[in-house]
Amino acid sequence: MISIVRLLLLPVIVLLLLRESDGTDVAAAAVFAVGAFTDRLDGYLARRFDQRTATGAWLDPLSDKIYVVVPAIALSMLDRFPWWVTAVFVVREVAVTVLRWRLDRQGRVSMPASGPAKVKTLSQLLAVGGAMLPLPGWLEVVETGLILLAAALTIYTGAEYFLTTRHRRAA
Repeated sequence: MISIVRLLLLPVIVLLLLRESDGTDVAAAAVFAVGAFTDRLDGYLARRFDQRTATGAWLDPLSDKIYVVVPAIALSMLDRFPWWVTAVFVVREVAVTVLRWRLDRQGRVSMPASGPAKVKTLSQLLAVGGAMLPLPGWLEVVETGLILLAAALTIYTGAEYFLTTRHRRAA
C-alpha cells in the first residue's frame, strides 16, 4: 500500500513543478522527500512485521524507479535537469526491470538490490530532489556533483547487474 501511495504522490509533484515558482518548487521537493521517506518506512515495516509479499517484492522496486524517473523527466522538460542524465536513468531502470522480470519468469533466480544499487537510489533521490529546489548559485556546484554522482552510480550498477551474478539468488 505504501508503494501505491508513493506513486500517487507523483502527479502532485509534477503539477507543483509545472507551476514554476519558488514556493511550489519547495512544496514539490517536500512532497518528494515524504515519498522518498515512505520507501524506507515500507522496507522497515515489512521487515519488522515480516510482511513480505510477492506483490511487494516487485512493486516496491518498480515504484522506486518510477518515483525517480517521472520527476527527472518533468525537470528535464523544464530545462532544470540534464536530459542525458534522465536518459541514463530511464535506460538503466528499464533494462534492470526487464532483467528482473525475465529472471522471475524463469522461476529460478531472484535479484535483490545490491548494496551499490541502494546507494544509487539514494543518490538519484538526492539529485532529483535537489534539482527541484531553488538553490543559491554557490550550491549549484553541489547539485551538479550530486547529479554526476547519480549518473555514474546508475551506469555502474546497471553494468553490475548485467556483468555479474553475485547479487542473484536461487528462488
